[in-house]
Amino acid sequence: MWIADKWKDFEVLDCSKGEKLERWGKYIMVRPDPQVIWDTPRQHRGWAKPDARYSRSSSGGGKWDKFRIPENWTVNYGELTFNIKPMNFKHTGLFPEQSSNWDYIANRIRNSGRELQVLNLFAYTGAATLAAAAAGAKVCHVDAAKGMVSWARENARSSGLENRPIRWIVDDCIKFVEREIRRGRRYDAIIMDPPSYGRGPSGEIWKLEDNLFKFVELCSQVLSDDPNFVIINSYTTGLAPSVLTYISETVFTSRFGGSSQSEELGLPVKENGLALPCGATCRWSI
Repeated sequence: MWIADKWKDFEVLDCSKGEKLERWGKYIMVRPDPQVIWDTPRQHRGWAKPDARYSRSSSGGGKWDKFRIPENWTVNYGELTFNIKPMNFKHTGLFPEQSSNWDYIANRIRNSGRELQVLNLFAYTGAATLAAAAAGAKVCHVDAAKGMVSWARENARSSGLENRPIRWIVDDCIKFVEREIRRGRRYDAIIMDPPSYGRGPSGEIWKLEDNLFKFVELCSQVLSDDPNFVIINSYTTGLAPSVLTYISETVFTSRFGGSSQSEELGLPVKENGLALPCGATCRWSI
């Protein structure tokens, strides 16, 4: 497991009974987590009086109870600054477990000895984009949601990276990659964080189990002749990391060489020193 253990502005304080107790900067929040299937005693005093709680509804969805938090605030990870905003379906605009990937991205770029062209697909609020840009890469950031791209640009400004060479693209990722292939544009590294389920611009249904392999094959066509790395993230329950390795080895290693490694991502739990699993990642590199 790759553990995101370098945070100062975030930590999982405890987790039990389907929920996790987290510290985001100076604010304590409770959010649901389907991985937390254990029923252990809630010892941490933060459970009794959190600053905010997201509660699931029995009819679907849920709502925030914002007891003592502002509409937005910032947290820092190294030189990066992220704007946090509690939003629909329990999210805050950041996945802290991905910080182990941000470190990997930055190290690969800094050690490459050249300026890499990086493509970030399903790029959300841009944490990986900022990690790559801060390390010296040229980045193309693509997400279908205009609001998420605006949020990513806000994070870039907060991190002092607004003048770095970043292309901000609002587009369907599949359509964008298809156009890049026709344009003959190539990238030295690709980061992708595809959703488990979604709909395309014309109502096409995206289901990760059905579409991921074809999408990875498509993306391989925009890799340069001297590629550096590819990252594939998955939050689909039941999709083992070894499945990502098989896809990556089949598509990338068979064509370019190199090797793939996949692991679960995890966050350390302060109360007991264990690690909370948070999805899976595959890293392919040469």
